[in-house]
Amino acid sequence: MDVLNTNAPVRVGHRLESSKVVRRGGTNQGNADHHAYLFAEAISRPEITAPNRRRLFTSAVTASDYRDRGRPSAWSSVIDRLASDADGAGAFPRLIVQAAGNCDEPSAWNTYPASLSTNLVHDPGQAWNSVTVGAFTEKTNTEDLNLHPVASSGALSPFTTTSMTWDPAWPLKPEVVFEGGNACKDEFGAVGNTSLNLLTTNAEHATRLFVTSNATSSASALCGKFAAELMTAYPTLRPETIRALLVHSAKWSAGMRAMHLPQAAPTKADYVSLIRNCGWGIPDLSYALWSAGSSLTLVAEGELHPYRKENSLVKTRDMHLHALPWPKEKLEELQDEMVEMRVTLSYFIEPNPSTRGSTSKFHYPSHRLRFDVQRPLDSSTEDFVARLNAAAIREEGGDPINPKDPDWILGDRLRHRGSLHQDVWIGTAAELASRGFIAIYPAGGWWRTRPALGRYDLPCRYSLVVSIQTREVDVDLYTSIEQEVAARAGIAIRT
Repeated sequence: MDVLNTNAPVRVGHRLESSKVVRRGGTNQGNADHHAYLFAEAISRPEITAPNRRRLFTSAVTASDYRDRGRPSAWSSVIDRLASDADGAGAFPRLIVQAAGNCDEPSAWNTYPASLSTNLVHDPGQAWNSVTVGAFTEKTNTEDLNLHPVASSGALSPFTTTSMTWDPAWPLKPEVVFEGGNACKDEFGAVGNTSLNLLTTNAEHATRLFVTSNATSSASALCGKFAAELMTAYPTLRPETIRALLVHSAKWSAGMRAMHLPQAAPTKADYVSLIRNCGWGIPDLSYALWSAGSSLTLVAEGELHPYRKENSLVKTRDMHLHALPWPKEKLEELQDEMVEMRVTLSYFIEPNPSTRGSTSKFHYPSHRLRFDVQRPLDSSTEDFVARLNAAAIREEGGDPINPKDPDWILGDRLRHRGSLHQDVWIGTAAELASRGFIAIYPAGGWWRTRPALGRYDLPCRYSLVVSIQTREVDVDLYTSIEQEVAARAGIAIRT
């Protein structure tokens, strides 16, 4: 609609390729192994045709059920394997955007928003390495006084699915939401309405140029466009980094907060519920592309060896420590001004398909990474490193054991799900001034617990995105930090 409403030139920095998975007998039900094979073929064929193009892959195809309930399946394991390029030693990882799956039953729309908790993300949306996309809506004009929109503006679309009742061990899905249209209702119940859908081009263009689309299919297409524009702007960034920037830029709408957070003192469990419904919100391309004077984003791309073999035992090996170039004196000038620090860690795991039906998250990923930020109780950098080393030794593959750090909205016991970890710290500028380092360190995975497979000495890549935001104040953090960053190696600034 935006394009049709203007005569200005439309500049497109990317191209569109298509692989079609044809439904047999008009349904996508059947053996999930067939879906996995067809998905792999749909990715490999364009790569064989033009191997030198940089790509991301977007899929709107899902199973018709959600029986896996977050557990890995044959299909989702193939997505994880393709994203990590496990068969190619991780040399050419792929960014894969996957629709969460749709709720197509008007009977469920009648019970919205309660239906959001019972209509769960469909296979393969539980893939750890994919960006799984749900749907929200801002479309509320039904063009009929007798019809009313099911969802209010800014709320989740009635067509979307969530991970609300998954086991807590499984990834926080979806990661983000995009526009997916709305349904409407009258005194007889809920129905679909094309005026609340999205306009798109028609495949049968000789018959009709345009057609409408909706639900997570449309949302995943919009997410693919968003990621392609990021890749066009920053062609040298890794797929893990594009994924991190996409999620890092997301924000919850007022409608999402009103629906899923209590008005007073939301708890960490409340935020988990919000994320399992809405992901981290609606991505903002302008925020992902650049920073304003009172906001900046730092990006670091790294690689570490998570494990090493010592005699007959496989132990943790590397920890990376990143100095955060906040100008301490500038932050101290702000004193009690509230500051928000957002941290996103993105990496791809190699799946262990032999445990795809396992109820344990520790048997499926090759490795897991975690982040932690220096705390005021860490009197020195050495104390910070010693605390993390002790926590890693005590962990033994379970949840982290660290002193409480209550100013995060999730905290280290809840944020480390899947292979993309994000959390938000909220405190005063003076408190942030004492948090000078962030550490990336390994946790358990089958590279460590299955030494006979000989994968324990492999490296893993990661992308770290950190941003701080303040209200508009007289102190210009951006200029001060830009000068600080210019003198440091290993951290790039997005401008």
